[in-house]
Amino acid sequence: MRTFRLERSGAPLLDVASYARSGSQEQIHLSPTEVEHIRRTVTGVPEVMVKVTGGGGTADSGGVRRHLEYIDRHGELAIETDDGEQLQGPGVALRLVKDWDLDLEQHRKRTTLTAVDRRPTPKLVHKLIFSMPAGTPPKKVLSAVRNFAREEFGLKRRYAMVLHTDEPHPHVHVVVKAVSEDGVRLNIRKATLRGWRQEFAHHLRERGVAANATERAVRGEPRTRKTDGIYRAALRGASTHMRKRAEEAVTYLVEERLPVEPGKAALIATRRCVEQGWRAVARLLDGQGDRCLAESVINFVEIMSPARTEREAIIGHLLDRTKLRTRDVELTR
Repeated sequence: MRTFRLERSGAPLLDVASYARSGSQEQIHLSPTEVEHIRRTVTGVPEVMVKVTGGGGTADSGGVRRHLEYIDRHGELAIETDDGEQLQGPGVALRLVKDWDLDLEQHRKRTTLTAVDRRPTPKLVHKLIFSMPAGTPPKKVLSAVRNFAREEFGLKRRYAMVLHTDEPHPHVHVVVKAVSEDGVRLNIRKATLRGWRQEFAHHLRERGVAANATERAVRGEPRTRKTDGIYRAALRGASTHMRKRAEEAVTYLVEERLPVEPGKAALIATRRCVEQGWRAVARLLDGQGDRCLAESVINFVEIMSPARTEREAIIGHLLDRTKLRTRDVELTR
C-alpha cells in the first residue's frame, strides 16, 4: 500500500500517492485504497501504535530473560511462541533463552569484539509493543498481532508475544530475535515501523476493528517522542517527567515569560506543508467527483489543533483547566 509521505520541494503537497508531486503535468488519480485511507484519517478512525521499547536488557541473555519474566508477569501470563505454543509458569523465560541459543549468540559476539572496538554491543532481541486505544477488544488485538508476526517473521525469526490487559489500552508485547535463522540481522528503521503500523492496522480491519495508520504530523499532532517508561507512565497519569514539565510551565506562567524554542520554526514549516498538502488532496478528490470527502478534508484542516511545542501544549492545557485569562503572555509563534 502506498502511504502518506511529506516532501519539501517547495510547492503545496501532501504526497498521498508517494509518487505524486504537486504541480506535475502528469494526471494524478487517487486509488480507492488511498481514498479510504484519507477517509479514515479525516474521520478520526483510531490510530494504531507500534513502538520499539528502549532501555537495557537486549544485549545479554540475562537481560532478555528478565524482560520475558516481566511481560509474562513471572509466569502468571501465557507466552505465545512463533510455533504456536502457549507456555506458562516458572522457568518459561529461561527456556526460551536457551531454545533461541541466546547464550551462544552472546558468547559469539564477545569473542569477535576487540578491546578497541567501541561500537555498541549488538542486540540479541528487539522489544516491541503493539497497542490500540481503550475499548478495543483485546483478543482481536492479539489475533491481529499474531497474524502480523506470522507474516513478517514466520520461519525466519524466533519470536514470542504476551497480551496485557492490565491497563485501559490493550497491548501486546513482542520479543523478536535480532538475528534470523539464516544469520541476517534485523535493523528497524523509521520506514520499517511505518510499514509495520500499516500491516497491523490492516489485520485489525480484517477482524472488524476500525484502525488506521497515518503519521502524527500529517494528522496535525506534532508530539515529541517519549521513552517507553515516560509513555506508559503518562497513560497512567503517573509520569514524573510530565509532572516536571507541567511544573516548569506553571513557573513560566507565573513569571509571564516563555523561552523561544529552537524547534518551533521547523514545527510551523511542517504544519504549513501539511495544510497545503491536504488542500491539494481536497482538490484531487473534488476533481474525481468526491465533493463530500473533499469538504471533509478541508474541515479536517480547519479544525487541526495549533502547531505547538510540548511546552506550549502543556501551558495551553493549564490555561484551559484553570480558566486563566492572560493578555500579556503570548506563546512563541
